[in-house]
Amino acid sequence: MEDHLKIKVILGSTRPTRFSEYPGRWIFDILKKREGVDAELLDLRDYEMPLFNEAQTPSSKKEPYKNEAVARWSKKIAEADAFIIVSPEYNRGPSGVLKNALDWVYPEWNQKAVAFVSYGTVGGARAIEALRISAIELQMAPIRNSVNIPSHWNLRESDGSLKVGALDTYERAAEGMIDQLIWWTKVLKRAREQ
Repeated sequence: MEDHLKIKVILGSTRPTRFSEYPGRWIFDILKKREGVDAELLDLRDYEMPLFNEAQTPSSKKEPYKNEAVARWSKKIAEADAFIIVSPEYNRGPSGVLKNALDWVYPEWNQKAVAFVSYGTVGGARAIEALRISAIELQMAPIRNSVNIPSHWNLRESDGSLKVGALDTYERAAEGMIDQLIWWTKVLKRAREQ
């Protein structure tokens, strides 16, 4: 699996009643079926990072930050070739915990492709737009295609679980997004290795 593309799926919410684990596991399951892809799910609940408040920015730091969760997070980002970020839309933007996770790291994000799955009002499109701007500043390559899930609150049963087949209508969009992500991931990996 050394020559496989390492693509991380990042769950961008940590709330107790979050929806992100449903589209996150769904896109992860689709991604891991792809030949030549080594997929891994990264849950921000497993990386309890404080709010970024360091004297040195990640782009100019001389040594790793001392926080254990940040060190583990940075290592996971460094080993990846690309990412799919699953994000809610809160007040026309991504969650604070997701933005903080982006802000703790810099060179480890550079020259890597990123795709987005979002949910919320207007399918989370405004959160994706904000994330694309941040990704560009992190020297990432945000791809065009995304998966936008509107009215996600209608996709749950009364007990909070996902309704059977609730995400089926988004599979075509997911496949197209993954096709585009893999193309860019291969191109950028080759370029980084030269």
